[in-house]
Amino acid sequence: MKRTKAFAAGISATALALTLAACGGGGDDDTSSNSANNDDLSKGATTSGGKNPDAVGPAPELEGQQEGGELTVLAPDPDDGPALLDPAALWSVTDNGIAQDLLFRSLTTFRQGEDGSYELVPDLATDLGTPNEDFTEWRFTLKDGIKWETGDPVTAEEVAFGIKRSFDGDAFATGPGTSYSKPYFEGGEDYNGPYASGDDFPGVTVEGNDIVMKFSTPFPEMDYYSIFPAIGPVPLDAKAADYGLNPLSTGPYKVERFVPNQELVLVPNDQWDPATDPARRQLVDKYTFKFDFNPQIAGETVLSDAGATTVVTALQSTDYNKAQQDGLTDQILVGPQPCTGFVMPNFDKIPEVEVRRALAYAYDYENIWSAAGEVVGVTLANGVTDPDLGFGLLPPGMAGRTPFQGFDGEGISFDPDKSKELLAEAGFEPGEYEVSFVYDASTPEGEAAAEQRQRGYEEGGFAVKKYPYTAGSLYDVWTDPENALYKKINLLGTAWCQDWPSASTFMPVIIGTGSAYNTGNFSVPEVDAEIERIKLLPVDEQADAWGALEQSAMTDYQPVINTGYYQNIFGFGTSIQGLANDTSVGGAPDYRTIFISE
Repeated sequence: MKRTKAFAAGISATALALTLAACGGGGDDDTSSNSANNDDLSKGATTSGGKNPDAVGPAPELEGQQEGGELTVLAPDPDDGPALLDPAALWSVTDNGIAQDLLFRSLTTFRQGEDGSYELVPDLATDLGTPNEDFTEWRFTLKDGIKWETGDPVTAEEVAFGIKRSFDGDAFATGPGTSYSKPYFEGGEDYNGPYASGDDFPGVTVEGNDIVMKFSTPFPEMDYYSIFPAIGPVPLDAKAADYGLNPLSTGPYKVERFVPNQELVLVPNDQWDPATDPARRQLVDKYTFKFDFNPQIAGETVLSDAGATTVVTALQSTDYNKAQQDGLTDQILVGPQPCTGFVMPNFDKIPEVEVRRALAYAYDYENIWSAAGEVVGVTLANGVTDPDLGFGLLPPGMAGRTPFQGFDGEGISFDPDKSKELLAEAGFEPGEYEVSFVYDASTPEGEAAAEQRQRGYEEGGFAVKKYPYTAGSLYDVWTDPENALYKKINLLGTAWCQDWPSASTFMPVIIGTGSAYNTGNFSVPEVDAEIERIKLLPVDEQADAWGALEQSAMTDYQPVINTGYYQNIFGFGTSIQGLANDTSVGGAPDYRTIFISE
């Protein structure tokens, strides 16, 4: 899953921000406590609390939980506001955090355990699904008593229809179906969803109250993929174009008001039955989400008496430091994210591996982070806690990950002389090789980080061109080959978080040929073949195989430059209780555990 504003570290470089990303597993840190501890990211953010197929509703009562009150959530990042609330399109930390916790139920979901980790539990399904022996077929049985907000019963046909919509690569080009539905399901590559290809699709069928899925490639992690809203119901008359503007809820809250990219107001759904839901609660009377909110005002509000019932999803470094000085650390939560930021050289435009390696040494990591307004070592990991900056793909804690100590055994850090040496090996004198990138020019931090990035590249022997962008997310440029700016640049980017606790949600997306978020168009047949081979391995052998592929692909090709690992800084008012860092969606406030105290 992508992060929207993962680029605060000099790729896009704005205020500290909660961003898009893959749904992940729970951390082994105590993420449920309201504290500002600077956790060592090497402890890991991706471990899971396992699976609990017998979990039933209602969700366990929280210590001291209360009902009532209205909660305001301020999201300073302009990219955090959803443009649509269509289940098939949702593939981000922010959007999924809201949608999965409050609005849309799917076949399975995560819930937080007493130790702060997240376990996989049934949601709409009676259990975690039943696979056949080789994981080429899965069967899920829909629970009785699930209703839409209208009071109409949710049917297995509507769940199947929702799943089929995920195959529509035109309507939902950046949804999770592009990476999981189309490649894995039987006939998925040729099926483009019910609108384009019709509803008759043998890969997803209904037998009574059962939803049956068939796969051309073994998919032992379908129970995890089933956490996505895309693997949940959609009314049979829903249209692709506008359903996301006025969707129906199956969760504890429903939409009262939605202004795309600006505001979302949720109120209780009286048709939601807690007895059917093992993970969610209905403790707050109203949620008001305000997106693209002035970060300075957000920080000032949440740390004042006026913000008692307010949560800020991305506290600025100045407010973080002020809270430390003023003794307000009990209103801050620092939480890890299972996410990695990348600069992605265009593989066609920068074919020399020595040049791609030089770029890793020419990236001025900590100075770029500081210029972007990051809290070095808090919101982004550094070379002390994580020696594989510049190199690694997988985030700390991911099964199979082996920290990389650098080509010379000393780790990769900003080293202009080393960059020049590598350029010389490729046959280039200082100033001969030009690199170009687009940056977020909407904030002073974005401008400052881009300037620092340019200086680093120039010190490393590169000529540099940079192009400002203020029209929206940088993904609009990076994922569109027809964009005029795309055609001018040879350095792109992605920031990626796990979709669930498995490297299978990282490696194919970042280095697999044709992936929407392989923005550098890295493509090597041997790497693709290894990705396909690993998918066929027994589940208990896959983690080590993914880790070995990470090492070999990065050593042989350096397809990306790792620009840092992320942590969130949440701010919350004095009446907010139960706030947790939900690593099951890549690091976001867990809206299922928040309540307001009197």
